[in-house]
Amino acid sequence: MGVSPASPEEVDADALARQRALLLLQQAPLAIVEYRRDLTIEGWNAAAERLLGYPREEALGRRVDELLPASGEPEAWRRLLEEDSPHLRTWTHLRKDGAEVCFEWSAARVVDERGEVRGVGAFGQDVTARSAQTRRYREKEQILRTITETLPIVVWATDRDGIFTFHEGKALEQAGLEQGQHIGKNVLELYGQDAGLDVMRRALAGEPGYSSTSTHGVSWENWQIPIRDERGEVGSVVGLTLDVSDTKRREQELRAKLELIERQQQVIRDLSTPIIQVWDGVLTLPMIGILDSSRTAEVMDTLLEAVVRTSARYAILDLTGVEMVDTKTASYLLDLVRAIRLLGAEGIVTGIRSNVAQTIVSLGIDLNSITTLSNLRAALQHCIRQMSKERAAEQARRGQVG
Repeated sequence: MGVSPASPEEVDADALARQRALLLLQQAPLAIVEYRRDLTIEGWNAAAERLLGYPREEALGRRVDELLPASGEPEAWRRLLEEDSPHLRTWTHLRKDGAEVCFEWSAARVVDERGEVRGVGAFGQDVTARSAQTRRYREKEQILRTITETLPIVVWATDRDGIFTFHEGKALEQAGLEQGQHIGKNVLELYGQDAGLDVMRRALAGEPGYSSTSTHGVSWENWQIPIRDERGEVGSVVGLTLDVSDTKRREQELRAKLELIERQQQVIRDLSTPIIQVWDGVLTLPMIGILDSSRTAEVMDTLLEAVVRTSARYAILDLTGVEMVDTKTASYLLDLVRAIRLLGAEGIVTGIRSNVAQTIVSLGIDLNSITTLSNLRAALQHCIRQMSKERAAEQARRGQVG
C-alpha cells in the first residue's frame, strides 16, 4: 500500500509553520546559536546579536569556539556534540566590545534522518548580573565564616519575636554550646533572668543596644542591632556577642597588681619615714637618704597628722641619715617646724651633717629660730628637761593658788 502524497494545502501549512518557528527563534529573548560538527556557526538569532555584540552576518560561518571561547574550557563547545545532557553550563565569554559576560547555556544535539549528529543548537541566557551578585554573596559568606571561625565571637539573629534564626561563632565552644544550637528557640525564654535582656527587648522594639553580661561561665559584650523591613517595622535583630573573659581576667590581674604595688609603696613610705613615739609627748622622725621636695611634703602631712593624733609636745626631725638637701627641701623643713609650732608643739632638728650644714649656710637659710642639736640623745634630754621645768612650774603655780 502506498502513501498518499501531501496536498498542496498541507505543504503550504508545513512551510508556514516552519517560517513561524524560525521567526519565533529569531525573536526569542535567549541567544540561540546553531553550529555544525566542524563547529561552524550556521544559526545566530537577534538576541545573540544584542547580547554578544556580533552581527549575524559576521557570526555565520565562523567557528563557535573562536568567536565565543569558553574561559578555561577550550573544548567546551566540541563536547556538546558528544553529550546529550539537560544540565546547564555556565561559561564566561567576551563580547565584541571586549566586555566580559557570563552565560548559562542549555544545548540540544541536532540529528539528521539517519540519526547521526549533524550539529548542536545552544540556548544562552545572560546571567552576568546574577553571577556577580552570587559572587558577592559568596564573598560576604566567606567573610562572615572567617570571622565566626577565627574570632572569639558569636554572630546571631532573631526574628521579630525573638526566635533565633542564626547562631554561629567560635566563642560557642568556650561556652560549651554547639553551632546553631539555639536556632528555633526564643532568646527571651532562654535568658529570662539575664541582666542584659531589657536591652534585647528594646532592640526588638527598634532601639540599638549594648550590654555586658556573664552566662555559661563566660563574660560577654553584646551589641544588638534591629533590622527594619520595607514598611519600617522591625523584622529581625542581628547580634554580635564577644567573649571578653580573657580581657576581664587580665583587668582583674592588673588591678590586683596595682593594689599590691600601692600597698608596697605605702609600706616603703612608712619605712622610709617612720614616726616613733619615744617618750610620752615626744615624737621622732628618723630620715634616711636623699631628702627631696616631694618626700619632704609627704613627711609634713604625715608628721603633722601624728602630732595632732598623739597630742605631742615635741617633734624631733633626725637628719643623721640624710646625705643631701636642696633649696626647696631646706625651705620645707623650716615650714614644717613652723607648722609644728602652730599646733602647739616644738620642732627640733638633730643630726645635721657637715655637708648638709654647708649647703644650708650657702643657701643663706637662717635657722636661729629653730632648735638644732647634735644628735637624737641630746634632743631627748632637751625634751625631758623642758617637760620637767614645765611640770615644776605647773606645781608651783598650783601651790600659790592653793
